[in-house]
Amino acid sequence: MTTLVRPLTPEEVVALVNDWGTSPRQVGDRSGRPQPTSSYPRTAPAVATAVADRIHAVFAATEPAEQARLVTAMLDEAAPRVLMTVADGRAVAAWSVSAPGDSLLAAAALALCEHLTAHPHRLGVCADRQCADVYVDASPAGRRRFCSLTCQNRARVAAFRERRRTAGDS
Repeated sequence: MTTLVRPLTPEEVVALVNDWGTSPRQVGDRSGRPQPTSSYPRTAPAVATAVADRIHAVFAATEPAEQARLVTAMLDEAAPRVLMTVADGRAVAAWSVSAPGDSLLAAAALALCEHLTAHPHRLGVCADRQCADVYVDASPAGRRRFCSLTCQNRARVAAFRERRRTAGDS
């Protein structure tokens, strides 16, 4: 039996990692588990956490070769296959996996594969020490370092206070 897989959007991948990943939840001191949303396939919390942790490693990798290796390993494990179907009289490609439990891993890996080939160097982990959330950089300059303005402001305030403390010690 095959299970159809819809690749996640980059935003859905970010939500999956930030909602279910171990590092974002521990560093951000978030208690409890979120409920799965309709934006990504419903799955067991343990599976969602395991997939999110593997994806977090892709965002944390700084070298394209390491990102490619990690995504390739996920694709090899989930083994998505392309199927040709007809929708509205047109041939369209669809993805499937043999094991339903591999659908979330395949959906995320397909999204990462597509995004990394089109937009290399546009994935990252928040640079704020109090956060481990991931982001997809869609900025025109491609220099995003924080997951949100909240984290960016917190880091700037901390740097300002450190400079003032250091200047006061002199």
